[in-house]
Amino acid sequence: MNRRSFFTTSGLALASSALSLPLSAATTKRNIKIAVKYGMIKDGKTVLEKFQIAKEAGFDGMEPDGPFEDQMVADMIAAVKETGVVIPGIVCSKGGRGMGALDEETRKAGVEIFAKALRQCKELGGTTVLMYPGTVNKELPYLKVYEALIKSTREVLPVAQETGVKIALENVWNNIFISPLDAVRFVDEIGDPHVGWFLDLGNLARYGWPEHWVQALGKRIFKLDIKGYSTSLHMKEGPWAGFKVEIGEDEIDWAATMKALDEVGYSGGWISAEVGGGDLARLKQVREQVAKVVSL
Repeated sequence: MNRRSFFTTSGLALASSALSLPLSAATTKRNIKIAVKYGMIKDGKTVLEKFQIAKEAGFDGMEPDGPFEDQMVADMIAAVKETGVVIPGIVCSKGGRGMGALDEETRKAGVEIFAKALRQCKELGGTTVLMYPGTVNKELPYLKVYEALIKSTREVLPVAQETGVKIALENVWNNIFISPLDAVRFVDEIGDPHVGWFLDLGNLARYGWPEHWVQALGKRIFKLDIKGYSTSLHMKEGPWAGFKVEIGEDEIDWAATMKALDEVGYSGGWISAEVGGGDLARLKQVREQVAKVVSL
């Protein structure tokens, strides 16, 4: 089970009540807008209906997982115009995993998929494509996967330069980039401003402290994902159990994390919720939780 499918299928994080405070009470003191992952919106049959629900829940943006069929692109462009809920960027999980493959055919296919996602992201008005950077396991050695990712990123970089859409790697429990210094090394080895990090603050709590990663990566951080994580539950029940907490009711030092973001001058402008979704009441709850953290 991968990280994103876990959040799609798990009901652990679903809330039972609507917000006690109006959305206007959850404004943030930082200039950071809040997005929702497309798959978190469980109601709505059409793309437009899902965007309308995101708007009613108070989200500024929506992040889908691409690349897409042409009709989906057209539907999302129309939904953005209708609702004002923008697409700050898209996820390209399949392309990113392929880019780290040791099989050359699979690796090249991953590059092609990611290039298509970059072009579609520009068409949708977004500025980043999130990369799942390969997979490391006993049969797929860290160094070889790292080298494949370097090669693939350099191959797709001209498309990022052409479109102006940035390549944003994310830490996704794939057994690579489990140290912030490795993350820094990768970006600096590429050495281009179109390559940086989509830092998932909840995911990295398994390995360390989010504020330390922020301090190390600094200006290399393009955007942020957020979810709660409990190291106590991790120790008692295993790593995935750490996600059985709501944002802000976990063991992450969010005040220290926000302070670190201020100190490094985070200017990406976005933070995206990535937790168990649900109906409108649940989405409103998630939005308020994120807003409270960003206001610390």
